[in-house]
Amino acid sequence: MEILDQVTAIVPPRKDADIIAAQQFIQEHFPKVTDFEREFPSLCFALATGVGKTRLMGAFISYLHLAHGINNYFVLAPNLTIYNKLIADFTPNTPKYVFKGIAEFAQEPPIIITGDNYQQGGGVRRDMLPGFERVVHINIFNISKINSEVRGGKAPRIKRLSEYIGESYFEYLAALPDLVLIMDESHRYRASAGVKAINELKPVLGLELTATPFTEGTKGPVPFKNVIYDYPLAKAMEDGFVKEPAVATQKDFDPKKFSPSELEKIKLEDGVRLHENVKVQLETYARETGQQIVKPFILVIARDTTHAAELLKLIQSGNFFEGRYKEKVIQVDSSKTGAEEEEMIARLLKVESSEEPTEIVIHVNMLKEGWDVTNLYTIIPLRAANARTLIEQSIGRGLRLPYGRRTGVTAVDRLNIVVHDKFQEIIDDANRPDSVIRLAKTILDSPDDHQKLVTVICQPNVVGLLGGQVVESESKVILESALPTGKSIFTTDTEKKVARATYQILNRYEFLPSSEHLRRDDVQKEIVAKVKEAMVPSQGELAGMAESIDFAAMVAKTTDMVIKGTIDIPRIVFLPKGDVTGGFNAFLLDMNGIHFQPVDRDILIQHLRTHQQETLSASGKGQRELRMEDYLVRALIDFDDISYDTHADLIYDLAGQVVKHLKGYLKNDAEVENVMQFHQRPLAEFVHAQMQAHHWEPKVDYEVKVSKGFTELKPPIATATDKPIYNFRHPIADKSKIGQMLFGGFSRCLYPAQKFDSDSERVLALILDRHAEKWFKPSRGQFQLFYKWSNEHHEYQPDFVAETKDMIYMLESKARNEMGNPEVQAKKEAAILWCRRATDHNKKNGGKPWKYLLIPHDAIAENMSLSGLSSQFAK
Repeated sequence: MEILDQVTAIVPPRKDADIIAAQQFIQEHFPKVTDFEREFPSLCFALATGVGKTRLMGAFISYLHLAHGINNYFVLAPNLTIYNKLIADFTPNTPKYVFKGIAEFAQEPPIIITGDNYQQGGGVRRDMLPGFERVVHINIFNISKINSEVRGGKAPRIKRLSEYIGESYFEYLAALPDLVLIMDESHRYRASAGVKAINELKPVLGLELTATPFTEGTKGPVPFKNVIYDYPLAKAMEDGFVKEPAVATQKDFDPKKFSPSELEKIKLEDGVRLHENVKVQLETYARETGQQIVKPFILVIARDTTHAAELLKLIQSGNFFEGRYKEKVIQVDSSKTGAEEEEMIARLLKVESSEEPTEIVIHVNMLKEGWDVTNLYTIIPLRAANARTLIEQSIGRGLRLPYGRRTGVTAVDRLNIVVHDKFQEIIDDANRPDSVIRLAKTILDSPDDHQKLVTVICQPNVVGLLGGQVVESESKVILESALPTGKSIFTTDTEKKVARATYQILNRYEFLPSSEHLRRDDVQKEIVAKVKEAMVPSQGELAGMAESIDFAAMVAKTTDMVIKGTIDIPRIVFLPKGDVTGGFNAFLLDMNGIHFQPVDRDILIQHLRTHQQETLSASGKGQRELRMEDYLVRALIDFDDISYDTHADLIYDLAGQVVKHLKGYLKNDAEVENVMQFHQRPLAEFVHAQMQAHHWEPKVDYEVKVSKGFTELKPPIATATDKPIYNFRHPIADKSKIGQMLFGGFSRCLYPAQKFDSDSERVLALILDRHAEKWFKPSRGQFQLFYKWSNEHHEYQPDFVAETKDMIYMLESKARNEMGNPEVQAKKEAAILWCRRATDHNKKNGGKPWKYLLIPHDAIAENMSLSGLSSQFAK
């Protein structure tokens, strides 16, 4: 978005622009753009599959409309699937509506004109409604249909005369002064006849989006020359925006020992075993975190429609896991017609729904770009192909994450590709420098992006005022640019030595109710005595020098500086009164998601990018148990919240329910024992997750204990580029670099330098520097404030702390769309409770109340005041 903003500033989008000059201007700022490759300015954003290209289109349109008044857009889709998907995503009140949250489009949404309805004149009724020309018009067309219409040199239907307006719709669009062309998956039709016809629209700007920024030439791939931003798949994997692909095979497997049909059946069976394991891991994660349960499915890639039909027959037969998947498999290809085709498409479109029984999809070539599912977890390619083709064609459909982010659970974050006979070939291919998995390592950024990183330690300003060093780093430019925080009031080395000793001793008095209590006469006398004791004259010092120092005056001065140079952050501890007990109520397990299959061989899984290996072992670990239930009980008592002595009856009852369920679909006790051994851990996690909903504990009263009235300010340890400290009052041109920069130039910050995670944090710091008496960004461990999330406790590190004349603020800035995030809300609740207890403590000891502010990023602007933010966002 920032790139589009820069480009439209360099070359404003307008009709009949000097295309050569425009390209030269843009290349000066973006050297990789060597040619527009069009007759109009056109730029390509190469984005990995699964990171949100359609959302970006909506953002582009919103920005160009709001910032530049552009109202007309022509969106090209490469095929019917994406064409229909784009129409849905641009239509209000649909699940993935791209303009959700754009206030300007809430009352007057864009008018959508498509290749099916444009002849009705919906996009050209200029004189019928006042203000109609100011409404955004989005034309969505299918390029494959246009391509079919121009065969034999014909004009596409869009260029033929329209009786409604007396001119072709094409001519009407070409005459618009502000048409922007947006090309989705542009690599699919870059040189097609349809696009050559579309060029005649003469748009003011072209924006291309694709995950594949090259065309196939006779000598190999030909890269686009107009790529202005490249975010490859390997980077998306590294940043955690998509699943991690991994290949799976049997351990010590020799494919040459099996016939092709035997090999296919082994792959299918192992794929199903992986699938059932993932299914349980997904349900366990969902129950533990309170998320919606995701139903995974398997994609089987067949050679042709005949092969697909054979696979369908096999999976539906009694020879394949006793026919348990007969009603859970569909065949998707061009062999179906009429009612069968309609049923196939309906089931395919609902494959993400938990109510749709499909768990295995067999396809040949129908599933290409535009089929955006998030619950594909296992791919079984059965079509002959080389390793590179297998990976590139297989993984694209399964990379999207069901929760929009990584969960930290390996099985939930992984895409499995079952490739027994191609395992080593694919591993070797993934290690090639130009592999799609490793492509990020071969794309060189500009020299500015390769700055040396250094470690920087910042002491509080008060350390500098006492004669100490406030910034420590191996970087000379950082040390030279560290702005002085004030002149030390102590001049001689002896005075500075006394002041530093006093500072260290003052910090041992954190048990006092507040830092102001350091001024008490009895405390001052104690500190003076301890400082004198610490000041042992070093060799060579004149006898009697210590007697010449006014220790009381120096301790008082140092105390005053420390109090002014800190914000009191008490250490608050919550202690339960009496014994804390608890347990679980009896309940019936929901076993609908459990269909583990017996295993007779180990399955080896290797991650393609990280090379991490994992083995699903076929053999049970440890000794055999006398009772089936004991396998599960043994695993359950490993959980910290389950005591065998207290919960024995319950966990044996639950284990018995599991055994009964397994006996209901497995053939014999041997298979049940195999599943109990092989899947012991995931079964235990599955049961434990359901137990949490039935946990009870008596109401416990807590005693709030403040163990420290204030805490020593921790020195933040930061990693930054080896560049001078940047003045935080200056705007940042490239906001993506903020996280690598060190900022200074503060008037009221308690540290000489700070790091910001975003530009909104920098602007919030500007507000605090104007309106607060003192502020800083706390380091980890400063508060020792914890919140509960995903059944675990995590430390919360607020963005800022600020003190005014009558209030102390804890501040957190968050992206507007993250304000309702459950983890953000958990942090908020913990922070509010902490502020309440800190306020109670301060009221008893003459201190200031605390207040928590949770501020959306787009509400932070330089014209805002701290009191104004507090009035809107105090919690």
